[in-house]
Amino acid sequence: MVFGTNISFERPSIATNRGRFSYSSIMNIKIINKIIVRLIASAAFIASIACNSYAQPIAPAATVDASITTRTAQTTTNQTQWIDQYTNKVAREANKFNIPGFALVVVRKGQPAEFRYYGVTEKNGTAINKETQFRLASVSKTFTATLVAKQSKQNLLNWQTPLASLTPQFKLDNYKTKPILLRHVIGQSAGFMPNAYDNLIEANYKRTRVLNELGKLDSICEPGYCYTYQNAIFGVLEEYYVQQNSSYSEQLSTQLFTPLKMNASVGRAALEGAQQWAKPHAAIARNKWRKVRVKDDYYKYAPAAGINASIGDMEIWLRAMLLEYPDVVNADMIEQMTQPRVQTRNELRRREWRKHLRTAHYGLGWRVYDFAGIKLNYHGGWVQGYRADVAFSPSLDIGIAILMNAESNLINTVSAQFWEQAIKNKP
Repeated sequence: MVFGTNISFERPSIATNRGRFSYSSIMNIKIINKIIVRLIASAAFIASIACNSYAQPIAPAATVDASITTRTAQTTTNQTQWIDQYTNKVAREANKFNIPGFALVVVRKGQPAEFRYYGVTEKNGTAINKETQFRLASVSKTFTATLVAKQSKQNLLNWQTPLASLTPQFKLDNYKTKPILLRHVIGQSAGFMPNAYDNLIEANYKRTRVLNELGKLDSICEPGYCYTYQNAIFGVLEEYYVQQNSSYSEQLSTQLFTPLKMNASVGRAALEGAQQWAKPHAAIARNKWRKVRVKDDYYKYAPAAGINASIGDMEIWLRAMLLEYPDVVNADMIEQMTQPRVQTRNELRRREWRKHLRTAHYGLGWRVYDFAGIKLNYHGGWVQGYRADVAFSPSLDIGIAILMNAESNLINTVSAQFWEQAIKNKP
């Protein structure tokens, strides 16, 4: 048998005459022997060609595949186990602090997401589920950065564009040779005192008035030089889109929400008009909460804090950040947004995080941490009645989002604990 083809050699019978060979029989024998010799030589030649062509032995495919499958299954099981343990712990802590409700998702690139829901939308309300809408607060800034990165790629916007070109009606520059650029706004380095005129936002002043007041402030540093976290200045982006006969909400829907098939929205009306949404709760005593009304204030600065989303939406968002939707969000965009730009030293003192953080910076719409040697891209959000956290690690191919309808600091603790466990249990 050669290369799977059955070649059998059967010796032909030789006729005899009472035990004596005839001449014709002898001739037949000679002819037959020649045929046999030629057949053997041909078989040997074919075998030599095959041996030269496939000199290296090939390991049985079934054995290799079974080994890989076994290792993959074991890794998946281990990952699922620690994530389950973590989410169970979060639920126990939420119960301990009487949190009204939360939704959590852990996304591993290319793997099914792990969801956890806890509590209700309000007292005697419906149970939190995958589609329950929450306010994202400042997690909205990650969407704004991605929108600008995408429109920059399309030559619709440019990170280097001065605000004076985008919205010339607002006089915000304090340095003639160093104007405030769009990247300074998204990158939290415009130079004004931190949280400038958030008090006017909360006092419900009109956006144009707040931006005009902002232009009267002196800077504490040149643009791009120091970290100065802001909300009000994001209003210029909303004003720009209005001038283009559009809106921030429309641009988000066109560029991100629709292509990603997200049900996220912008604004108070969209939140309260959702089929199911989590009502906001503020603390009135230790581990006691009271439902409060939704305020319009920060919704007027939607690029800073105006997006609503469900935990199902946040699963999609994390997958986009982990490059599972490269036609919508590509690697260059992620690189632009998560390049460390200005130091945020105060972040190094964050409770529960400080024992892990080696460096802390702000990129473009994302905080960029060195968390125990792993690059971590993170942002949190907080408005009255809500907390939100989102973070992802490209090197670990994993991300997490947590949404709460309460202003609980528990989110700080459990977020840090997640990354501690993610590094400890990395595949």
